Amino acid sequence: MNFPENLKYTKDHEWILVSGETGTIGITDYAQGELGDVVFVELPTVGKEVKAHDSFGSIEAVKAVSDLFAPVSGTITEVNKDLEKSPELVNKDPYGKGWMVKMKLADPSEIGNLLNAAGYKSHVGQ
Repeated sequence: MNFPENLKYTKDHEWILVSGETGTIGITDYAQGELGDVVFVELPTVGKEVKAHDSFGSIEAVKAVSDLFAPVSGTITEVNKDLEKSPELVNKDPYGKGWMVKMKLADPSEIGNLLNAAGYKSHVGQ
């Protein structure tokens, strides 16, 4: 199981990579493993404003459907269109090609509320 040190994590199993005012968001390797084979990802429209902890979409796997929660507040600036045709990218490369949305951060200080890799690893019992 992979826990990249350069990411921040939520207890709901999302990750965020912050670069300047932009955050790239996806679900963790742990989460995709628990879900099983991902068959559909519903993502928001560009321009949608979300608050931290709000649902911004959903992910459907063979086992279950789960909401996706925003780690921080912001405005969606880009969605991963590749997931429309290839939702399995979430399983194959959750921290790379399986990213879900990019957002402009409303309040970068919210990043401080998230878990680091060690904290998330402990949270999932690894």
